[in-house]
Amino acid sequence: MPASLKKRKLMGEINVVPYIDVMLVLLIIFMVTAPLLTQGIEVELPKANAEPIESVPDHDPLVVSVDADGNLYLNAGDNEDQPQAGTEIVRRVGIILGEKPETPVFVKADRAVAYGSVVGAMVVLQQAGASNIGFVTDPLDTYPIPE
Repeated sequence: MPASLKKRKLMGEINVVPYIDVMLVLLIIFMVTAPLLTQGIEVELPKANAEPIESVPDHDPLVVSVDADGNLYLNAGDNEDQPQAGTEIVRRVGIILGEKPETPVFVKADRAVAYGSVVGAMVVLQQAGASNIGFVTDPLDTYPIPE
């Protein structure tokens, strides 16, 4: 019988080398993109000794950020890194809360911002229909609690 007509034995093993290559590429992609997934803009948060709030599954929270200059930013919609007018935030938050009323709403304010700007952000959220508003802070580590 000629060599070309011989039956070859079937190989019953799976070659996993290509799968390992794909896994390593995906790992590198996730490691590079993970730091870019932070919500909102960068602000210097105040420190407080507070309990973390449990998040609602399947709902990303709405976060209104107030920078040191008092500008408002919303983490929903286009131009998340651009300052938004209060009327635009009321419109967008109202639409989102109309569709998903259980969406958590937070204010993330810079520690150097004036108190009036934080209150202004809360008023904007209340006008949009938010009834429970939380504050985002950094955990208290070495700062003593004022007496």
